Amino acid sequence: MLILFNKPMGVLSQFTDAKSPTARPTLSGFGLPPGVYPAGRLDRDSEGLLLLTDDGRQQARIADPKSKTEKTYLVQVEGAPTEADLDPLRRGVTLKDGATRPARARLIAAPALWPRNPPVRYRKSVPDSWVEITLTEGRNRQVRRMTAHIGFPTLRLVRWRIGPHALDGLAPGEWRQTSGPA
Repeated sequence: MLILFNKPMGVLSQFTDAKSPTARPTLSGFGLPPGVYPAGRLDRDSEGLLLLTDDGRQQARIADPKSKTEKTYLVQVEGAPTEADLDPLRRGVTLKDGATRPARARLIAAPALWPRNPPVRYRKSVPDSWVEITLTEGRNRQVRRMTAHIGFPTLRLVRWRIGPHALDGLAPGEWRQTSGPA
């Protein structure tokens, strides 16, 4: 079984929160089928596509960086980068934990997304822009660290696609079962 879930911002990519005495929202509050587990993670401050499966081999294949599964993110950044500003991402940047693989990155128009709660802070004197970034690895907070590295901090991060699966038609907190490879 493979589940596509649109993880809302503020929700942990796990079913329990043993670290917090004040219960933070987890996957357990969304009526997901029993016996499924996240294939990879999406940090609490990010939103978008999370795949869940009941197949351990499929889960490992999706999450393993060696599989080079493409993950596409829609990223709202502070500032107005040019295509040339994105070139370092396309070549790969060196972060504290080493060099990243080259990414595909391009400027895009603001996508038609659901409102975020809480909303992204608006600053009249500082523009913001949208970038689509596709990675074949998934380090901790990698997209945020990459955009900050080139001088354009991330304001909003939405994972839109993992491999052939996309968020199309799923509102935050909604899920659907799908068939096909992950």
